[in-house]
Amino acid sequence: MKLEEAITKRIYNLCNERNIAPNKLAAMAGLPSATLRCIFYGRSKNPGARTLLDICQALDITLYDFFNDPLFKTANLEGTY
Repeated sequence: MKLEEAITKRIYNLCNERNIAPNKLAAMAGLPSATLRCIFYGRSKNPGARTLLDICQALDITLYDFFNDPLFKTANLEGTY
């Protein structure tokens, strides 16, 4: 699995767990809704650390909590360059 796919799935799963629409999450994080759309539709190949931090803060979790998920506990993650 590609890293950006794992990040997208994690954000999607967190939204589902909390019953939050992606547009609402974007507003909560102070991000343009287009930013999350780009992540969800694969146009963002490398979501920035600041973007992920904003999302985590909006969800009241740490970056550690974000990445401490089975999606990231594999040696098979690939990056896109």
